Amino acid sequence: MTSSSTGTPAVHQDRPEKLSRFHLRITALTFGANFSDGYALGSIGIALTLIGSGMHVDALWSGLIASSVLIGIFVGSITCGWLGDLFGRRLIYMLDFVLIVVASAAQFFVHEPVSLFVLRLLIGFGVGADYALGPTLVAEFVPARFRGGLLASLTVAWTVGYTAAYFIGTWISTIPSDLGWRFLLASGAIPAIVVLILRLGTPESPRWLITKGRIEEARAIVAEYLPGQLDVDTVAATHSTARPGRYRDLFTGRNLRRTVFGTVFYNAQVIPYFAIYTFLPVILLSLGMDADGFSSGLLLNVFLLLGGIAGLWAVAKIGRRPLVIWTFGIMAVALAAVALGSHAPVWVVLPPFLIFTFVMSGSSNLDQVYPPELFPTNVRAAGVGLLNGVSRIGSAIGTFLLPITLAGWGISATLLALAAVLVVGMVVSIFLAPETAHVSLDDEGVA
Repeated sequence: MTSSSTGTPAVHQDRPEKLSRFHLRITALTFGANFSDGYALGSIGIALTLIGSGMHVDALWSGLIASSVLIGIFVGSITCGWLGDLFGRRLIYMLDFVLIVVASAAQFFVHEPVSLFVLRLLIGFGVGADYALGPTLVAEFVPARFRGGLLASLTVAWTVGYTAAYFIGTWISTIPSDLGWRFLLASGAIPAIVVLILRLGTPESPRWLITKGRIEEARAIVAEYLPGQLDVDTVAATHSTARPGRYRDLFTGRNLRRTVFGTVFYNAQVIPYFAIYTFLPVILLSLGMDADGFSSGLLLNVFLLLGGIAGLWAVAKIGRRPLVIWTFGIMAVALAAVALGSHAPVWVVLPPFLIFTFVMSGSSNLDQVYPPELFPTNVRAAGVGLLNGVSRIGSAIGTFLLPITLAGWGISATLLALAAVLVVGMVVSIFLAPETAHVSLDDEGVA
């Protein structure tokens, strides 16, 4: 739909914009994948420092195991996003957590690196599937006015999971036993079981049902869960002239521009984030913080949480486009300052590191907000899955290479390389980033 006077996309909103208990429930249930992802990443960084010599985890296996969840997310996001557009959101939204529960618990029994690597690949596959379907469901259920804030809150759940793993892992590291790291990794099954049970009874997306011509089923769900929010006949009329989505549609027309932007933006966000925070204890040691590594790590994790909370406000009050451009610039400068001051005293290098951490955590809220707003309903889950998947391949490469570059290049060059990734993200955002706040998901020509 376009404006007749300007030819630009019309920006309109869902019907009555009321936030219901159901909107909060579907968002809370989607916290699970983000919490599990953050917990998995935070726990493995500590577990790798605790695993005894019996596992023979050398530098190569350390990088592979650390990046395994990210590789699994790549496969799970792309595969299950596509399947979600074909067969519906709800089924995969349930099954992915069955996989996460089983694979997480099985980590307790591993005795060689390859087993741990495979199990974490499976955890990543489940998380990736949920990354594709969870934000898609939230975006398709929640009114436009509240969409940004609720989607952004998913990233805060990731931060909570990461910091929870940091504190639990730090406590477990004081236990002189080979069981400590096993309990740490397997404990990820506990919140996953809770999420799985609470998801029972989750309805299918009425917008997806409408695209499949299942109008009466959509009416029943709207009547029960979204009364007064969604006009099924109007949305059905919008979709009546649209052909079924195909995966290749992500690479044609206006979708191609958004696919390119989303791919670069997402990778530039998560490559520095995952690389640095997977190996945060090693980074702190390389920066000469070995004497007060715990207190520095504690402070950084506090700023990580504060930044995520501040990011909720920023997403709600600032447009998507200015937020992504400015945060990339601030992060690049702050990380470059850390790199150039890597041999300076702690009081010199820690402040820019705290700024980088705060802004990175806040801006990463856009990782869950932007993707579902970029694509139309008939390819939304596939688009979200593609962006999540490709971003995790970049993250996996960065995570795998970080211990290698630290050994070969040193801390300064490694951090400067990550700062360069942020600069690339800023430049691409300047040229390609769209403004998607307040855009209705019912308008297939817009979102």
